[in-house]
Amino acid sequence: MFAAYVTVTIVAAFFTASAAVFYLIGHEYPKSQADMKRIPRSWVPVLGLLLAAGSAGLLIGFAVPLIGTLAAAGLVLYFTGALIAHLRVGSRNLVGWAVFFVTVVAALAVNLSYHY
Repeated sequence: MFAAYVTVTIVAAFFTASAAVFYLIGHEYPKSQADMKRIPRSWVPVLGLLLAAGSAGLLIGFAVPLIGTLAAAGLVLYFTGALIAHLRVGSRNLVGWAVFFVTVVAALAVNLSYHY
């Protein structure tokens, strides 16, 4: 179980950290996605910070399990909000969202299974 916990947590942290970098450096893709979902561009850096915090929290969870659990739960909520944003504008392009969502749900599940 430990190997699954470490692997899934590192993959989830890598995915969310990668997305955070794109949001924080001002890459055009997150901006175009914000425009498509009718979210103000001023939110893009904030969303990037949330992703970065979640990624860091997952990794800190190796030392402080409660922080890892809370970070994983926060990321699940973040991507639930992303789904709502997609559906609100009628977007059915959910493959990218699904990859991230499944990854963070798996991180939460293995975290809960391993620690509690």
